[in-house]
Amino acid sequence: MRKTSALPQGPAVPPRPSETYAPQYFLASVGAGGLAVTFFMYLMFWIPHVGRPVPVFGDIQAAFLSGTPALQGMILIALFGIAGFAVLNLRALAWNLSRLKPFLSSERGKALRASNAESQLMALPLALAMSVNMLFILGLVFVPGLWGVVEYLFPLAMAGFLAIGVLAFRLLGGFLGRVLVHGGFDCSKNNSFAQILPAFGFAMIGVGMAAPAAMSQLTLTAGLSLIFSTFFLITAALIAGLAMILGLRAMMEHGAAQETAPTLMILIPLMTILAILTLRQGHGLHSLFGGHTAPADTLMSLTRFLSVQILFGLLGLMVLARQGYGARFLWGAEASPGSYALVCPGVAMSVLLQFWINKGLVASGLIAKFGLAYWALSGVAVAFQIAMIALLIGLNRKHFGAQPANPAAPA
Repeated sequence: MRKTSALPQGPAVPPRPSETYAPQYFLASVGAGGLAVTFFMYLMFWIPHVGRPVPVFGDIQAAFLSGTPALQGMILIALFGIAGFAVLNLRALAWNLSRLKPFLSSERGKALRASNAESQLMALPLALAMSVNMLFILGLVFVPGLWGVVEYLFPLAMAGFLAIGVLAFRLLGGFLGRVLVHGGFDCSKNNSFAQILPAFGFAMIGVGMAAPAAMSQLTLTAGLSLIFSTFFLITAALIAGLAMILGLRAMMEHGAAQETAPTLMILIPLMTILAILTLRQGHGLHSLFGGHTAPADTLMSLTRFLSVQILFGLLGLMVLARQGYGARFLWGAEASPGSYALVCPGVAMSVLLQFWINKGLVASGLIAKFGLAYWALSGVAVAFQIAMIALLIGLNRKHFGAQPANPAAPA
């Protein structure tokens, strides 16, 4: 019998970048949760919610039934946006949780835990805290009557955030315990702001912990909220300050690391989180403890936070442009999970702009609510939101979708 030749084998299909797992993929969940918050800003500032610091199901229903077609359309967009990105947030969180344990037991995971990159594990409590905050928004928006039992939920929420805080301190303690006792931290490879990620995580826990201070009518609940949220605020501020100094020194000597260059803008989401945290604390101090803040003080505080964001945004964009980051990792052939860190700054700018416009400019009388200047500035916030939606969709397609015929290996 004549031998039949084997069929020719084509080139092996390369794996999706997401199949090479890294804890930075938790930022995909954080980014989706942040986008859900940007849609909640529509409801927060564009429909009335008299007597409550946040809109709830009843406020949204009343505004929809009595509103103009334009208002009804806005509400529908907000609701679909919140629901859609909440699903993406929870799905990405579940996927990361399923991949994290096998990764940590692998050789790559062990190598990560022996390097500077061990601090990347702080993306886990960051993502958990983001999802808890987002679940609270889902309850306010979609669950009728939730506000009537919210005082019972606040202690549970604080307990949940405390549990996440304990996890965060255990992870950070493992990292700091290793490098402070045994050394091994490579300062030459610390040429980014990657070490500020733990501060972002603690700030996210703190802003969730501060929610009862702004919303509870019980002095004890609000007081505990103020105390715990202040502790996490100070923790985040100290870590961010020290990490920024160490990172800047390494970058001045070695240049910014190209793959982790997006972390240069991590202070942008950190500023938004800390700004909201202080606003929540200020509302609680005003309502229950006699601490009054003038609208001009709020305007100046928010303007300072926004100024920091603009400065570090310009710095980050300058470095990314000179390095050709976008051509390499965004629309180029290479892929890096660190690219998801670019979603958070745009989302944070959109959210803080909404607070600056409404709690700063409008409240202090600089512009009229729903006037021409109001909508022009709000349009800038919406533009950031739309850009980040496009970026997240593009990154999800690049990292989780079908791959091109000859993609480069993930970085």
